[in-house]
Amino acid sequence: MGLMRILCVGLWIVLLLLSSFFASVGIAAETTSPEAVVRALVQANAEKDLATISRLMAHDGDIVSYTIGGRKYVGWDEFVRDMQEEFESVARLEIPIIELKVWTRGETAWFAMELDYIRYAGQGTNQRRTVLSLRETGVLERRDVGWVLTSWHESSRSRELSSSPTSQFPSSSTLTVAGTDQKPATPDLSGEWEIQEEDKSYKATLDRSGNGLYTHQGGMLTTTGFADRKWQGTWRQTGNDREGGFEVLLSEDGTSAKGIWWYTRVGQRNNIPPREHGGTYVWKRMTPPPTSAAIR
Repeated sequence: MGLMRILCVGLWIVLLLLSSFFASVGIAAETTSPEAVVRALVQANAEKDLATISRLMAHDGDIVSYTIGGRKYVGWDEFVRDMQEEFESVARLEIPIIELKVWTRGETAWFAMELDYIRYAGQGTNQRRTVLSLRETGVLERRDVGWVLTSWHESSRSRELSSSPTSQFPSSSTLTVAGTDQKPATPDLSGEWEIQEEDKSYKATLDRSGNGLYTHQGGMLTTTGFADRKWQGTWRQTGNDREGGFEVLLSEDGTSAKGIWWYTRVGQRNNIPPREHGGTYVWKRMTPPPTSAAIR
């Protein structure tokens, strides 16, 4: 019995070693080309797999990369901190690649890619689906460990960012019994806005639902409600790791809004009472308002 037990244990060890070997060969085979590395990075992002992202990206301290909202990353540590925060803040991610082209010359490769970054935040009926249509370019190098991404640049390929409750997709219109479209009560909030606080000003680019990005600290605005010209929503800034809410009153002609903003989280402190700490600001349209923006 002792000999048989030893033989069985030995066989299991051999099988485990073989399975690990073939698994590692499979992983290596999947990332032997620059294109395979780019696709693997996108998949790892969608699966919130930081270990694979870390393996396929260079960790050089002087590498500079750029993402949407004017956010700049220097080195690995800044980037991975924001990635971890993003993964913790979403329920799930979908990142379909629309188009990808890769060029290789010697030990260097570069790519141009279009994709949709689809993030789901919240749960159940309160879950919101936000789509960012992005274009990306980047550079890869072949090193001792294989091909790795060294630097990248990310920007929006659309002026609009689409966001709505998941239960309303694919259309945000409500069908009446007669089958005709009933227009939503929210006016068209799309366009360029200048936001003036007491001590600073910055610009926001919003879609018709009032969702979009702004140029201060990699900010993102999400509209959560609109009624009787009262415009409510949330804001989030990856640049200084803060988020909160806002409430403004839209003018009757749809060209400006005035109201307040407040914090709900600053770094690790996430128990800030809403509306207790914040300030006031004024929003002004920088582009002509759509005809549906005025409140009649």
